Amino acid sequence: MKFPSLPRLALATTLAFHLAQPAAASCGNTSAGFESWKADFARQAQKSGVKKKGLQALSQAKYATRTIAADRNQKSFKYSLDKFMQVRGANTIVAQGRKRKARNPGFYATLERQYGVPAGVLISIHGMETAFGGFMGDSQVVSAITTLAYDCRRSEFFIPHAIGALKLVDQGTLTTATLGAKHGELGHTQFLPGNALTYGVDATGDGKVDFYNVTDALASTANFLRQKGWKPGQGYQEGQPNFAVIQQWNAASVYQKAIAIMAARIDG
Repeated sequence: MKFPSLPRLALATTLAFHLAQPAAASCGNTSAGFESWKADFARQAQKSGVKKKGLQALSQAKYATRTIAADRNQKSFKYSLDKFMQVRGANTIVAQGRKRKARNPGFYATLERQYGVPAGVLISIHGMETAFGGFMGDSQVVSAITTLAYDCRRSEFFIPHAIGALKLVDQGTLTTATLGAKHGELGHTQFLPGNALTYGVDATGDGKVDFYNVTDALASTANFLRQKGWKPGQGYQEGQPNFAVIQQWNAASVYQKAIAIMAARIDG
């Protein structure tokens, strides 16, 4: 029997290995390839632990044109800090935030005892993200996040969040009809699905994590910050230890600074 030489054998083994693997889903910049991408991504999702309900949600996802338009046209984060705070209504957030803290001091004190995060930080995030739950989005979360996972612009960033969203469907936390922001963020403080899966807290004790319930949402937000390294009792202004943790919540520098400034005014 004639055996192939070692280099030829190694090459044959390598080719066989790659042929046996499912092809990676290819990103795209238009809606044209979305359906074929979903079929490929379903295999990747299944390997990552997504089950029947999640895979069904993926199959039903629609290419979200409004999400793509929003992702290509993010202007507010290019503003100066003063302009950003004006546009986002910082004074209103602070005024309403102080009232919210005064109405329910025990709730915020409990969160601070448990996670070390002051009320002002949680209230500022809540106000900035959804005007205290006044508007939590009008885009279908699963369609939005899978569209961003498919889109070539930031595919690698959004793929884990798309997997997370499908797992949340499996758990019953999301459905294909659940609405959130145009980038797939959900609930009172606009968690990306992967973070929701990892840091979600059932603070009400009803057996499920509901990001559209303010108690669960704010406890989950506090848990996220604590798990990202929040140091209880330390400062959170720019240059202080906990400012780096606020940076983990949102990558835009004007957002980070606005949260820290508003939080100090609410807590002051």
